[in-house]
Amino acid sequence: MPRVEVLSTLPVLTEDDVLAVPVGTGATLPGWLSGPGAPVDAGLLAGALPDTGNTGRPGATTDLPVPGRRPRSVVAVGAGDATLPDLRGYVATAVRRAQTLAEHGARRLVLPLDDAAAPAGAEEVRAAVEAALLAGYRFRETSKPHPPRLATVTVVVADGADPTVLAAARAGEVTGRAVAWARDLVNTPSNTKDPAWLAGQAVERLAGLPHVTVTVLGPEELRSGGFGGVLAVGGGSASPPRVIVATYRPPTAGAGHPVLVGKGITFDTGGISIKPNAGMREMKTDMAGGAAVLAAVDAAARLELPVTVTTVVPAAENAVSGSSYRPADVVRHVGGRTTEVLNTDAEGRMVLADGLAWARLELGATVLVDVATLTGAMKVALGTRTAGFYATTDGLADALRTAAAHAGEPVWRMPLAEEHADLLESAVADANNAPGNPGGTTAALFLRPFTGDLPWAHLDVAGPARAGADDAEVVKGGTGFGARTLLRWLEAGAPSKDPVPPTPRKLGAVPGTGPETPVAD
Repeated sequence: MPRVEVLSTLPVLTEDDVLAVPVGTGATLPGWLSGPGAPVDAGLLAGALPDTGNTGRPGATTDLPVPGRRPRSVVAVGAGDATLPDLRGYVATAVRRAQTLAEHGARRLVLPLDDAAAPAGAEEVRAAVEAALLAGYRFRETSKPHPPRLATVTVVVADGADPTVLAAARAGEVTGRAVAWARDLVNTPSNTKDPAWLAGQAVERLAGLPHVTVTVLGPEELRSGGFGGVLAVGGGSASPPRVIVATYRPPTAGAGHPVLVGKGITFDTGGISIKPNAGMREMKTDMAGGAAVLAAVDAAARLELPVTVTTVVPAAENAVSGSSYRPADVVRHVGGRTTEVLNTDAEGRMVLADGLAWARLELGATVLVDVATLTGAMKVALGTRTAGFYATTDGLADALRTAAAHAGEPVWRMPLAEEHADLLESAVADANNAPGNPGGTTAALFLRPFTGDLPWAHLDVAGPARAGADDAEVVKGGTGFGARTLLRWLEAGAPSKDPVPPTPRKLGAVPGTGPETPVAD
């Protein structure tokens, strides 16, 4: 990935550079283009915009060669109204164009953020740095050498020397690199990625960070710990399951202990309830929830957040063999609750149940959040760009929604409707694992008993965990969706409690005189 730097003025431009120019709504150009020593003639660029239909609409581009090639090229990119989504789109479009030019000799993208209306602040800088790193992400396993890539992205803002802006840039860089790691985990093919490999990757990246401990539970520990769901799902594979536990515990942390549980199915055939071929093609990505929670802890540790956080990733391969678990099996989970298996392809909830119960009973969790590519029903309900989530407290729901808005990851709260709970009933166990529609809601209702009375949220990322095409900083393939939302939530202190409502005054009370003071006639 490129090196990212922040400057407060435009650097001296050379033939190695691509200069991006934000174009606002109505083809508005930034003020720095009209000043003395501007790197490109504003009149020339303004005249070129209509030739390419560039009115400032987000994503529109105009390429302008520069005499003397200093810079090598100018790319004017529509930035719309300069909202944060518009800014991410501007940066991503500029990065992709510059990466193409890097294949022909460009080395640096110079990326001014200040628009005609106002200079960019810390939030804009963080979003820009994240987008710059993530839009240029690519995963390749080819026989040919990878094409040349940009070496540097230089972000230019008027307040570039402000410590707050620099801290935001660092947070953006840490976040971007953590999400890129999550994407690498998701995109790695399953002939390489099995539960042991995933555990090894977590140990390699996290174990050396300050205040981080990583523990990997193998088959023997899982049997002694009662992880019946994980063992059942992973029982049909030649690659035994693992549970990855990574804890970041800084000395400055308070008493709270959020635990993030991520589904870690490294490949999902559906088991005996086997998927059709078309349904299996993307199943290397079925551990995207696990990748997201690992990336969140990675970034939290690197940013030295003052909060203890643990991630639990139950990792298994749902394969077909003589030792696979079967429809009609009864599985006993951590804590003793039992599940009648009606469909072996409803395996994600089986492993999450163990992870959630273990976090509650053994890890001292004070709040639980799980992330999973859990149901096709959620993809049908909300499409491929928005995640659905359920929460047992409004405080937790509001905090996650706010975090997601800052992160640029669309989420929608779904109702944890009690009216569907009877669909989980079983004649032989505490519940069944395939209660039917509404599929997203019944999956959440299945998980809820394993969380006890703790505040809990369930994030179903079945749609946005994978992308079929590039869009802003999202690229085709695994997206790392959820990691940025979780990180922003942790940065806010992992709030989960409902706000305390104000004490109502009695009718007729005078403000400031106490609720019992009557109003004089």
